Amino acid sequence: MSNASLSPLPSADRTDVAARLRDALLGASFTADGLLELLGAPAYAALSRGETVPALRATRGDTPLELLVRLFLLRGAVPRARLAGVLPVDDCLEGGWLVPRDGRLAATADVRPYGGPGGEDWYIVSDLGCAVGGAGGVGIREKGVVLGVGGASTTLAGLTVRTPVASALDLGTGSGIQALHASAHARRVTATDVNPRALHITALTLALSGARPAELREGSLFEPVGEETYGLIVSNPPFVISPGARLTYRDGGMAGDELCRSLVREAGRHLDEGGFAHFLANWEHVEGEEWTDRLRSWVPAGCDAWIVQREVQDVTQYAELWLRDAGDHRGDESAYRERYDAWLDEFEARGVRAVGFGWITLRRTPAAVPSVLVEEWPHPVEQPLGETVRAHFDRLDHLRAHDDAALLESSFTLAAEVVQEQVGLPGAEDPEHVVLRQNRGMRRAARVDTVTAGFAGVCDGTMSAGRILDAIAQLLGEDPVALRDRTPARIRLLVEQGFLEPA
Repeated sequence: MSNASLSPLPSADRTDVAARLRDALLGASFTADGLLELLGAPAYAALSRGETVPALRATRGDTPLELLVRLFLLRGAVPRARLAGVLPVDDCLEGGWLVPRDGRLAATADVRPYGGPGGEDWYIVSDLGCAVGGAGGVGIREKGVVLGVGGASTTLAGLTVRTPVASALDLGTGSGIQALHASAHARRVTATDVNPRALHITALTLALSGARPAELREGSLFEPVGEETYGLIVSNPPFVISPGARLTYRDGGMAGDELCRSLVREAGRHLDEGGFAHFLANWEHVEGEEWTDRLRSWVPAGCDAWIVQREVQDVTQYAELWLRDAGDHRGDESAYRERYDAWLDEFEARGVRAVGFGWITLRRTPAAVPSVLVEEWPHPVEQPLGETVRAHFDRLDHLRAHDDAALLESSFTLAAEVVQEQVGLPGAEDPEHVVLRQNRGMRRAARVDTVTAGFAGVCDGTMSAGRILDAIAQLLGEDPVALRDRTPARIRLLVEQGFLEPA
């Protein structure tokens, strides 16, 4: 369907109306904290999954906050008289935020409270019924629909490095959540999208959140920005690998994972020195090809990269997931089977046996030999991860600048909240193995020998690595030279994985 079938949106030019609406929403505690207090944790969590029944049961009264929840999140129509003391009704009608419906007033867009990382009260605007990312739950399948906040959106926002930059680019902005985050630490924000409706909604999100306007540009990939460079690039692209581009918000329209590959490959020339680019992506696991080699080939010259595969689905699981996302399973069964078959035909033609999902982070570097780490990590992590990501690349710089001799002259500290676990038979004199475990960030676990565990436990920044190893050698009666020769590789791995930090 075309955008003409979607409902009219509020005016993006009436920032004065958006400011007055924002004041009214804040005055009624229509905020993330206010919603949690009103609805309670179970109903609030259900709403974040797109389930509205618990929220409807919790908003049967006529308090200002209950009225606003029904109006902006539950698609309800409210009598004008009840809204008169809550919202600037005339302004909202003039600005297009409200429209008459059967003698009542209804919202023209979903408005979802969203808490910023610094405690900001922000608002994410989206199409009606799409306040939560994933349109399948509400049966909306229009091609130009703009979704609100989903798990992918918050994942990307959480892993983005938040250092001050002169300029930031949100490529494929959607509802504008990444541009909104960037506005807090970038002097200039550019937001692009192939969908002009998304640019309109991004302008509304920024205005209603009290953020500075962004430069809005229509177009695909990096075409709208020419040769411009940025200190930060973020993108939650339409990465779904599908036979055709039915849904603008998720289907990239290129064969296989070509859209994600093109996005990553082109990002390098648009990054300032030291700048970061963060992407969510899907990639194909092709018969006869290592998926890690496939992704390494995507990394542009002059960039360090950290690529984390979070999940892998076989092609049948993948097809079912996205057919259900579009609500196809609720329609005609023969049409569903036909679409399912088309997906499998597409994968079979390219020899694809599975699809991976994960994060890709690039950093522009002057190093002669950039570092490219591709790993699989399906385990729980602690968000936000932005500081963990930044620290990872800082540690890479340290390791790159220190050969083994210099590394032994360096001092290290044990990272916060790293604990040691000893595993072995009950009553045994010595453990079978020792595990270092992080309780922050990536929450990694590393199996180490007793020498490495003892070394890590002593690292408090006061002694060099070499002196610590000499003391351990004397304690164990080992040759200190041999211990110094074999240990730097282990130290490097513990530093790379974040168990140890340069003092």
